[in-house]
Amino acid sequence: MRGGYAVQAEGLTKRFGQFIAVDHVDLAIERGDIFGFLGPNGAGKSTTIRMLCGLMVPSAGRAEVLGLDVARDPETLRSRIGYMSQRSSLYNDLTISELLHFYARVYGLSDAERRAKVAGWIDRVGLGGRERQLVGTLSGGWRQRLALGCAVLHRPELLLLDEPTSGTDPVQRREFWELIYRFGDEGTTVLVTTHYMDEAEHCGTLAFIHGGRIIARGTPAEIKTSAGLSTLEDVFVSLMGGEGHG
Repeated sequence: MRGGYAVQAEGLTKRFGQFIAVDHVDLAIERGDIFGFLGPNGAGKSTTIRMLCGLMVPSAGRAEVLGLDVARDPETLRSRIGYMSQRSSLYNDLTISELLHFYARVYGLSDAERRAKVAGWIDRVGLGGRERQLVGTLSGGWRQRLALGCAVLHRPELLLLDEPTSGTDPVQRREFWELIYRFGDEGTTVLVTTHYMDEAEHCGTLAFIHGGRIIARGTPAEIKTSAGLSTLEDVFVSLMGGEGHG
């Protein structure tokens, strides 16, 4: 991969029949960055992430993630990344401990690694004493923490989070972002989609996407300065032609 980039995409495009969901997107995400991807529902955020994960084949263009071509080597890629989808599917009839151990086995961790990683995550997010609680009984915030744990047990180099705080309250969102910051501090590259402008303010780099195309990018300060506006909320409304971001 050229330079210090974790993600590079050129002309990345996805068509569904006559509909163009992602339209010639170029991306360059530096290693260790927390990169925010913003846009209204249906803008192309989730489709872009799924292509970068190797879960969806691009219709045109190309992308390299961690030096791997996403279309040619998706299996190797998936062993090096962590992906948390917008509505993560968790097995409700398993306990917290059983679910984490299941994902650790999927990632091929040894018995010793699996025990250490599961215990470490349970301790890290405050789930100690609840290991035998059924996943289906967890509230939204705890489910999100658990879903994140399932995505990071194998210590991925790149973490892709698709609206990870959707459905959580402000306190839970803040606590979740504290976890994201820690991964960034540890050198993990993070690509996160969000609707929340306060979350976007804490990203190192941002890209606004609308109608499948990136229409603005840069640091939060650069984007506000370029638009001549004082808040990302105002920038968002201006770029989207007055559309909301719910």
